[in-house]
Amino acid sequence: MLYKRSSQLFAEAEKVIPGGVNSPVRAFKAVGGTPIFVKSAKGAYLYDEDGNRLIDYINSWGPMILGHAYEPVVEAVIEKAKLGTSFGMPTELETQIAALAVSMVPNIDKIRFVNSGTEACMSAVRLARGFTKKDKIIKFAGCYHGHSDSFLIQAGSGAITFGSPNSPGVTAGTAKDTLLANYNDLENVSTLIEANKNEIACIIVEPVAGNMGCIPPNKGFLEGLRQMCTENNILLIFDEVMTGFRLAAGGVQELSNVNADIVCFGKVIGGGLPVGAFAARAEIMNYLAPLGPVYQAGTLSGNPLAMAAGLAMLKALDSDRAIFERLEEKTQYLHEGIEKVLKENNIIFTINRIGSMISVHFDASPVVDFKSAAKGDNETFKKFFHGMLNEGIYIAPSAYETWFITDALSYEDLDFTIRAVEKVAKTL
Repeated sequence: MLYKRSSQLFAEAEKVIPGGVNSPVRAFKAVGGTPIFVKSAKGAYLYDEDGNRLIDYINSWGPMILGHAYEPVVEAVIEKAKLGTSFGMPTELETQIAALAVSMVPNIDKIRFVNSGTEACMSAVRLARGFTKKDKIIKFAGCYHGHSDSFLIQAGSGAITFGSPNSPGVTAGTAKDTLLANYNDLENVSTLIEANKNEIACIIVEPVAGNMGCIPPNKGFLEGLRQMCTENNILLIFDEVMTGFRLAAGGVQELSNVNADIVCFGKVIGGGLPVGAFAARAEIMNYLAPLGPVYQAGTLSGNPLAMAAGLAMLKALDSDRAIFERLEEKTQYLHEGIEKVLKENNIIFTINRIGSMISVHFDASPVVDFKSAAKGDNETFKKFFHGMLNEGIYIAPSAYETWFITDALSYEDLDFTIRAVEKVAKTL
């Protein structure tokens, strides 16, 4: 495929936008080459500025469960825009989507809407600190919760040392209150808790990791976190920005039957528009201003366009619960097809899958945390990425991202993808 127009647009963008992109992974630095500039999208397909059609497996990093330009969402946004795009005042729509979300998700009484997943996670941690009156948090290596200062932390020299910033601009003072644990490692978490008795406000986790490839929790991992938090007066935060309303109507809480204290949402809950939210039982949420002392605000929070899109999306998912089974079946079909082709071509690989999330790792070992994900053969992934792109398949331009399956994908699309993998495998 030719990408002449995309190359021209990227060169123009680099003059006025840092790195030519407004989110780093889009720059293709991890895989090399020039980013693809999208002109439009419909259903399971992207159409770029050079006129190429691509089968899309990132789906705006998750929210397009029903496909791009899903008609009820588009119509809801158009009709609402005719009435005004932003008021900075309450609307009935906010209550409608809040009531629907609360009815779909276990263990939450109230929800507050914000503008991004980053903002939702940042606010959830502040609320946890205010509610528990403790300062420290535990996060997991490889789990991404947005670019708030507290989350941009890497490991220290030992299991119980304080973290250190891995981005300039994050202060050492911020870093000292963030403790880093290994995903799927309960013993490591227990060690951190014991070394910081009565100082930890919350543990924040992607209950299914999606930012080091798709990594499901090991059996007992989420249950173990729940027990530790209960025993030590620590709040458990599930970052379901990727998984909420995607893996089940009630997210991973429903799927695992493990209750979090606070749940963060994004992406899907806005039907693809900029939205985030965090939710909990009433006694925790009532600590937020204006009822309580923990301040959080935003002029565009609950803006009518995002609320209209989100309400249309959640209504569609709530009325057709069979979608989650269809998505899982399609993902399993894709998994089995790719696995067969890679085995036949003697490619070393591991595939992780849960629900409608899947990732291909070019290493034979099980991928259960960031350390094992980092062992993958990145040079092979680069060749795989560009090979798939040339065959008309768009996957995330990073070995550390999950693929997202949409209901708009047909089995013909899946077969086309498997045939593309077969062609590319012969070149690896």
